[in-house]
Amino acid sequence: MKNENHIAKIIPVMLVFFTMGFVDLVGIATNYVKNDFNLTDTAANSFSVMLFLWFLIFSVPTGILMNKIGRKKTVLISLVVTFSGLCIPAVLYTNYSMVLCFCLLGMGNTFMQVSLNPLVTNIVSHQKLPGYLTLGQFVKAIASFMAPVIAGRALLVYGDWKLLFPVFAAITLLAMLGLFFTPIQEKPVEGTPSTFTECFGLLGDKMILLLFLGILVHVGIDVGINITAPKLLMERSGMVLGEAGYATSLYFLFRTFGCLAGTFILSKYPPRNFFMISTGIILAGVAGLYFSYTSWSLYVCVALIGVGNSNVFPVIFSRALSYMPSRNNEVSGLMIMGISGGAVFPVLMGFASDALGGQTGAVIVLTFCAAYLAFLIRIFKR
Repeated sequence: MKNENHIAKIIPVMLVFFTMGFVDLVGIATNYVKNDFNLTDTAANSFSVMLFLWFLIFSVPTGILMNKIGRKKTVLISLVVTFSGLCIPAVLYTNYSMVLCFCLLGMGNTFMQVSLNPLVTNIVSHQKLPGYLTLGQFVKAIASFMAPVIAGRALLVYGDWKLLFPVFAAITLLAMLGLFFTPIQEKPVEGTPSTFTECFGLLGDKMILLLFLGILVHVGIDVGINITAPKLLMERSGMVLGEAGYATSLYFLFRTFGCLAGTFILSKYPPRNFFMISTGIILAGVAGLYFSYTSWSLYVCVALIGVGNSNVFPVIFSRALSYMPSRNNEVSGLMIMGISGGAVFPVLMGFASDALGGQTGAVIVLTFCAAYLAFLIRIFKR
């Protein structure tokens, strides 16, 4: 009976992890919005700012809120905000309404990222926690993989890619109701909430600063390739957007594969070796983008970047926690803020692409991101 009760609680939580992956629709949605409103690369890529900026602003306040009202209530708030954002395109579709949509999705995902993992600790034992968190990331990746597929299929069959939003809104509503009616006994939160001063003060430590920047560029690669890959296929192989959008799904498919493989590899080999190999794979994929002018070669490069970038976040995150274990609350909040890299680098890619008149500009920015990860390898050798 205890095991059945445990499963009954974890299922709705895993459904919430699925909704966490909806944030990654920004990659394919940006391309459709750019096409629909005839935007420049700079203007289109700025939509990612509207989504990922909130990780910088709300990560620490969400932790403070969570300690006051509880983890489950905070997750429920995140689902309400996410649901609201997903409903907007069905009611009003303009470039301004999409700004509001992405803002709400970013806010909701920030609340969710900060509160959902701690909520799992109230359901499973400490020994089983890593396995279930990995499962949650796997479920999240499935949603990321499905977004371009649903959008492309909706455009092909119904002539409207925006049907993606009501589909995801319905799933979010289901997750919200499932979690609301699931009783979860929360354990008292230990320690004191992190403050802005405590979090940002850690950036004075060189190691923490370097690792924080590592998270920034990792997310920059993640979001940047999602936005850039379809554009590269359209620019170099003449694909239409409905077909080119599947490059984003390919990226997440190989990213999902990388997550599963990394779970087993990291249990047997040192993180520094794994990080070195992962970075090498990313560099190979990015380098290949300069010379790839056929669809199959571009797909290979996207797949390589997906595999290589799949485990960069957990390796950097765990290195930061082990470096300063007595300040885990502050370090965790700061690393989550690093997800705001998704707001910075896609805009730089847009500027570079507009300046050079092609997506090679975006690839140059991706190269700098990958080069920084290579620079970080020396930290893991210490």
